[in-house]
Amino acid sequence: MTVTVRFAPSPTGHIHIGNARTALFNWLFAMKNGGNFVQRFDDTDVARSRQEYADAILYDLHWLGIFQDATEYQSRRFEIYEGAVDRLKRAGVLYACYETPEELDLRRKIRRTRGLPPVYGREALQLTHAQIAEYESDGRRPHWRFLLPNFRNDPMEPERTEVEWNDLVRGEETIDLASLSDPILIREDGTYLYTLPSVVDDIDLDITHVIRGDDHVTNTGVQIALFKALGAEPPTFGHHNLLTTSTGEALSKRTGALSIAGLREAGMEPMTVASLAVLTGTSENVVAAPSMSDLAQRFELGATSKSAAKFDPEDLNALNRDLLRQMPFDEARDRLAAFGIMGDHAEPFWLAVRGNLDKLSDATNWWRIVQRGPDVPPDFSENDREFVQKAFDLLPQEPWDGDTWKSWIDTVKEETRRKGKMLYAPLRLALTGLDSGPELADLLPLLGRAGIQARRP
Repeated sequence: MTVTVRFAPSPTGHIHIGNARTALFNWLFAMKNGGNFVQRFDDTDVARSRQEYADAILYDLHWLGIFQDATEYQSRRFEIYEGAVDRLKRAGVLYACYETPEELDLRRKIRRTRGLPPVYGREALQLTHAQIAEYESDGRRPHWRFLLPNFRNDPMEPERTEVEWNDLVRGEETIDLASLSDPILIREDGTYLYTLPSVVDDIDLDITHVIRGDDHVTNTGVQIALFKALGAEPPTFGHHNLLTTSTGEALSKRTGALSIAGLREAGMEPMTVASLAVLTGTSENVVAAPSMSDLAQRFELGATSKSAAKFDPEDLNALNRDLLRQMPFDEARDRLAAFGIMGDHAEPFWLAVRGNLDKLSDATNWWRIVQRGPDVPPDFSENDREFVQKAFDLLPQEPWDGDTWKSWIDTVKEETRRKGKMLYAPLRLALTGLDSGPELADLLPLLGRAGIQARRP
């Protein structure tokens, strides 16, 4: 059996880091098991679904390093769903209901006053032909419910019926079908809700493992029943904890909170986002993984906590800095070249500045300083100005090597009697215009003697 997983967002907005967590869990699970990853778009909501969002989701996934083996759109599979509907109707487990939302709400309130669970009472099963004809003559169109197998002989007498599965994350799970309403599979307008197309697709696409957020746990009991009603063996399920901010704020495609597109535009590295999305809420330390294969080695689905996975968005910045600090030049080369950072100095420049970057594009600021000098001439005190001028007078002749910085500073110390901050701070300010940054010993060969003398105050 080939492991086959799927990521199935609705293309109604941009995906966020919480959605990416689900996609990455599926992708890494497939990687570790030599399996396939199916990208499925749950776009049966034709009014809200947009191809532009589907395209954007694929772009975001590819940017993260996730590449699908197949792409499916539910809006192109309606004939398959119609066939499943016919089978369910013939089996007598899909029935028409004519209640309005207001009538259903009133019935729920009545059940609560009687101390009963507010589930649907299957009143539609007792409708006479005359009542159905009257509803239809009034212009009512039916919605269709799936008859849960939670009774022995009489569906009007449901009894406790447990559906059990061994969850890849949560262990043994049990759902009592008698505690649930028969789910609506088809709306009055003939459109499908999530449940039916999802199950039919999982059957048709040979999905072996369904890995998704734990907000779907209850749905799983219903879906297992539907798999069996359609004569299929249910896949293996795994429900991971949801990613929320440290304050418990849920993420939403509609609000655009922490969208992948927004994080990319903010300069986050793909592996920064992937590392935080995957490792938060697991037994692993949240550190920046340099590659997807490295992240796969740290990923264990069963090590995911059952409690909410909370994170501070500021953690992304810290992870991004760590990732850049360890990024080899070969990985950064092409992106630096796109910023005009190329030539013989490009590699030593990257090695010098990467530890001082929040995002890779910040390298352009340091490249400009190396090439042209400070953006604004430093404002020195008279004593510091004289000190810097003296230090520049003592600058060794070229060629330079790895010992040039030390020999220059030793000479400056001896001649000026300065040390510590009084020695280094004015020199850093003269060379870069800033009071912090990369090691000056690493910058010195990049500046060259002529470049340094051009900075003479």
